Amino acid sequence: MSAVLNERQAVKRARYAVAAVFAVHGAVTGSFATRVPWIQDHASVSAGQLGLALAFPALGASLAMPLAGRISHRFGARTALRGLISLWTLSLVLPALSPNLPTLCLSLFVYGASAGMADVAMNALGVEIENRLGKSIMSGLHGMWSAGALIGAAGGTLAAHLGSDARLHHALAAATLTILGLVACRWVLDLRPTEDEEPPPRFALPPKSALVIGAIGFCAVFAEGASLDWSAVYLRDELGTSDGLAAASTTGFMLTMAIARLVGDAVVNRFGAVRTVRASGALAVLGGVLIVIAEAPATAMAGFALLGLGIAVVVPLCFAAAGRSGPNPSQAIAGVATITYTSGLVAPSAIGTLAQATSLVVSFGLVTVLACGLTGFAGVLRAGDRDRPGAKVSPPSAAVPDRRP
Repeated sequence: MSAVLNERQAVKRARYAVAAVFAVHGAVTGSFATRVPWIQDHASVSAGQLGLALAFPALGASLAMPLAGRISHRFGARTALRGLISLWTLSLVLPALSPNLPTLCLSLFVYGASAGMADVAMNALGVEIENRLGKSIMSGLHGMWSAGALIGAAGGTLAAHLGSDARLHHALAAATLTILGLVACRWVLDLRPTEDEEPPPRFALPPKSALVIGAIGFCAVFAEGASLDWSAVYLRDELGTSDGLAAASTTGFMLTMAIARLVGDAVVNRFGAVRTVRASGALAVLGGVLIVIAEAPATAMAGFALLGLGIAVVVPLCFAAAGRSGPNPSQAIAGVATITYTSGLVAPSAIGTLAQATSLVVSFGLVTVLACGLTGFAGVLRAGDRDRPGAKVSPPSAAVPDRRP
């Protein structure tokens, strides 16, 4: 009995520790995003050159994410996460130190590669803990990422308002977040492979299950990327609002997503992943329709809020389903992460290209059509339905074999 209680306590501590790691990961993103104008000026790059440079984080992440499983197998989950999250937090200093376009592209490549590997490692641990607890926690973990991103963005906004040099700001932020990440990693599960377990390949194509699950994630992240980058422009150009009100729409979208993720686990635990995503998809479609037909700013802002609410829990559930879809969770999670990162890279430019050829209204019509896919193809997330009503929940000690030596 005492062993079971100790196991439960260890898993609960690990849950909070991984949640803190998610928040640290998000804070790095928020800190960087708010200082992009300073970095652009420091590197003396044009808007077009900046757009090129900002493609390198996704490129680095896509190429490096398959390595995360190999690293975790070699060093163990705790040590691997400790190293990867530190690499990610410390990489925050690189873009601000870049004096020109080539060094900025290289810095952002390293920045994205470290982000992607840490992302896979912490999501794999999150799925493992979710399995042991026998209930959904992935939405809440991603909610902590959103909360961390908002905190990082708030700190970056204050630093920019005070006219702080981004090199100093990011050095202080990187040092603080590195310490917080290392402290949090002390309590994550120290999973290690069994003696007869073969290491995952260094590089491999994602399994078919990850491709199908990733398609759902692609739709959600496409809507997220489009809304984050174009919602303010939509309100200003299509509906004639002020810059302040347009910016408030983007902030509201981010807050809606964060809140929905933080409370999303209760919904998933009650109704299951499939039914939750079907209902979420319906909300996202309704939000998209309101955006497209909006003649007043309030209607469009309500549409963006509903869109954020509808897509918030989809990506966490995709990671959870990928982690249970086959014998190699890290490889499946890396595959889903690669697809979603690609969607985030493609969405802003695709929306802009289509808007230039037609209009932003048509562009968000495309977002609405893709949102329909969430409802239509939610069944592929059935692997994430651990706790459908009436389902039996295994005790934590039996949910997943303990691979610690």
